[in-house]
Amino acid sequence: MAGCSSCGTSGTAAGCNNNGGCQTGGCNKMNVFDWLSNMDLPVVDKFDIVEIRFKGGRKEFFQNAENLTLHTGDAVVVDVPNGHHLGYVSLQGELVRLQMQKKKVTEDEIRKIYRLAHEKDLEKYEEVQKREMPTLYRTRQIIQDLKLEMKLSDIEYQADNSKATFYYSADDRVDFRELIKILAGEFKIRVEMRQISLRQEAGRLGGIGSCGRELCCSTWLSDFKSVSTSAARYQNLSLNPSKLSGQCGRLKCCLNYELDTYMEALKDIPELEKPLLTEKGVAKLQKTDIFRKIMWFGYDDENTWHPIDVDRVNQIIALNSKGKKPASLLEDDVPGQGELNSLNSDLEKMDKKFNQKAGNKRKKRNKNKRRKGRKPSNNTNK
Repeated sequence: MAGCSSCGTSGTAAGCNNNGGCQTGGCNKMNVFDWLSNMDLPVVDKFDIVEIRFKGGRKEFFQNAENLTLHTGDAVVVDVPNGHHLGYVSLQGELVRLQMQKKKVTEDEIRKIYRLAHEKDLEKYEEVQKREMPTLYRTRQIIQDLKLEMKLSDIEYQADNSKATFYYSADDRVDFRELIKILAGEFKIRVEMRQISLRQEAGRLGGIGSCGRELCCSTWLSDFKSVSTSAARYQNLSLNPSKLSGQCGRLKCCLNYELDTYMEALKDIPELEKPLLTEKGVAKLQKTDIFRKIMWFGYDDENTWHPIDVDRVNQIIALNSKGKKPASLLEDDVPGQGELNSLNSDLEKMDKKFNQKAGNKRKKRNKNKRRKGRKPSNNTNK
């Protein structure tokens, strides 16, 4: 059995033999895991609305009015305004009801599924998809000739070859009435222009992030939340736009993933409005380890950073507020001083370990030389 046709792979389908329609979604874009699939649910109350996936991870809901036996990954022909389209089953059952409640979709807006797609439907849809790239290149030329301030990113043809949706992004409002006339006359189709954000554009095109994985917006992330530079400040990240920006040109969505954990850990870190005052000198904050609750301070006349526990920092702040100065950042009676001092002694331990290994190798080498230089004895046992 050949592999799925959506990604162009080939070979023998293993596992459930559903040919790309396994419960994990296979190589489908924006796939979901149906954790209710192996549970026995009442057959009488089975939810008859199915989630269908189209090109670019776009998903819509359709009613299974004909009571078709559907599996995840099956190709179906669905009803769309002024024609029909072809999509793939991505989710069904009670989880679809929850998704509809989440997206606030009512059953009055639901269209129906016509039938399962035949081999001829799939072949015709493949021929229609071959028109997308030439249409994309030609449309970009027309946009350039009309000098429109817009960026065309993707085109999706309807399965019946009667309509095409053009996805574009723009900073300002664009008057594309003349563009629609030219496209409709040249390609003999109905044209729909749909503006998308830069994050949605990156999700449709896909790519590999700086982490080495596929973009979150093209694999599983559907709700885009606002990301601010304060999220990077709370996590002690360098405010470098080239490192904080994703392929969409906006701040990376993953900056929000661990923000709550950092905000919870920062509650125990004291806020310093001014440097710490000691009899040894003025100590300024250089670095903070949020999760280990250790703060590094350095004197003005030294290059060494001293790791100080958060409790000790609070003690020094309390003394400074009373007009008192401790002898230094590190005192003999401070609990855990040996543990804190050991943080700066890692290099010394490595040097000792390296010197010890080098000394052992040198002794072994000299011992071997003495053995080789020793002459054999002429005495024989009688």
